[in-house]
Parts: sequence; C-alpha cells; structure tokens
Amino acid sequence: MKVCGFTFVRNAIKFDYPVVEAIRSVLPLCDEFVVAAGNSDDNTRDLIASIDPARIRILDTVWDDDLREGGKVLADETDKALDAVPDDCDWAFYIQADEVVPEACHSAIKAGMKDFNDDHEVEGLLFNYLHFFGSYDYVASSRDWYRREVRIIRKQAGIRSYRDAQGFRKNGRKLHVKQLDASIFHYGWVKSPGSQQARLESFHKHWHDDNWLKDHVPLAIEFDYSNISGLKPFKGTHPAVMKERIYMKNWDFHPDPGKNTLNLTEKALMGIEDLVGWRIGEYKNYTLI
Repeated sequence: MKVCGFTFVRNAIKFDYPVVEAIRSVLPLCDEFVVAAGNSDDNTRDLIASIDPARIRILDTVWDDDLREGGKVLADETDKALDAVPDDCDWAFYIQADEVVPEACHSAIKAGMKDFNDDHEVEGLLFNYLHFFGSYDYVASSRDWYRREVRIIRKQAGIRSYRDAQGFRKNGRKLHVKQLDASIFHYGWVKSPGSQQARLESFHKHWHDDNWLKDHVPLAIEFDYSNISGLKPFKGTHPAVMKERIYMKNWDFHPDPGKNTLNLTEKALMGIEDLVGWRIGEYKNYTLI
C-alpha cells in the first residue's frame, strides 16, 4: 500500500499557519509528501524544505489572485498538489496548513486505509473534526462548524477539489466514503489577535471583491475573539507535534461562559444534537456507504 500526502501553502510565516506541524503530523503515514508552495512574501518555501528533504517534494506555484469568487483559488492550488501525487499511489492524504492529525489516531487511520484498500467502491475516508477557537483551551461546538470532512482520497481520474477546497468530488458528484475513528484538530482560529486579523483580511480577498471587503471587514489592528458563543473547554490532549507551538503561545483568551447569542431555534437544534447526536439539516459533501 502506497500513500502520498499533499497540501498547499502560501505565506505560512506571515500569517502564522502551523504548516510544519500539519505536515509532520501525517508524515509517519506517508511514503512521500507533495507541497504546492505558492509565491509567498516570506520564507515559507525554505521552511517547508527544512522539514524532511528526503520525503517532501516541493511544487512551486503562482496563485491566480484574480480567482476571487468563493475561494476558488484554494481549490485550484489543491488540485495542483493532487495532480503531482504519483499515479501508483493507493491513497492520497490531504491536510491543510492549519490542520493537525493526533498521533493517537495513526493506528486507526492506517488500519482504515489497509481495510478498504482493495474495496474500490470506497473513494475516500472521512474524519471527525475539532475546531479550536481563541486559544488551545477551547473548541467551537455550534452548528456553524462542520463536524466531518474527507481527507484521504483515491488517486483517481475525475476527483477534484470542491469549491473552496474544503472537500472533494468526482466528476461533480459526492465521493462514496467510509467513516474513520479518527479526528483532525483544526487550529485556524487560534492565533494572536494581530495575526488573526491580518489572516482574515488576506483570506477574504480570495472570496470577495474590494467593495465587499470595504463593507464587511472592519479595519482593525487586532481580531476581536469575544463575539462568539457555544465554546466548550478542551479536556483532551493536543498532538505531540503541537507541544512547542502551544508552549510559545503569547496571548490570553478568557471567553464569557454565560454568553449565548443563539436564538430559540438554534438552541433547540443544539439541544437535539447534544441529546441524540443528530445534526438536523447538516450539510454533507460526501456519501457514506
């Protein structure tokens, strides 16, 4: 069984993405790894090259900054990396620059790839998600955050990144997938307030035109983390590759435990989900088989 990891990245240092930790978290499961390194304004390429030169292959890319609708440039860069995955790979393991796989999940992931390797009706493998917000001590739990997504796929013709690179589709249809007993930790909303503000200002440029940015993205030095409810304390253990980054954390975040901005309908839907585990109306970019 041959596995190749792949990702894309640009300005990881400038916007404080944990891309090194992301790649290192999946390397033990991969025979090789492809990184589409975009035209950065910092030393991101050198950072990637320093991780594991023997197994990481860098694909130099130039982002099409004119693709500003719906985050299409992110899918475009993902597809560039996917296209560079060798055709003889059984599985392609996708990880984004702010996602980390806990080492405790490696055994389940490896077993899943092995178990379904010869079952070609299975086109992808589905992961659970934890979305950290504000600090490494809190996870977001409202219905605004997706619970699952596909991160391991077949290297097959027709499979392409979908919309803003959240998931994949094959010839326009949802992938047929199996659920893994494994999680991905999403750290995109854990940065110093200054870094987060800079990231969002850049990020929205890949989604909207200048007029939308002017109306919807307030000019600020720091991001305001306080305008959120539905946070829960994290009681688990972070991946080992995150230990140094968490130790170096240099900001405080103390959410108001009594704050709740949900309306009555949202509260009722969350109550049902907490009780029976069913998220009514959940969007799923995959088909479980």
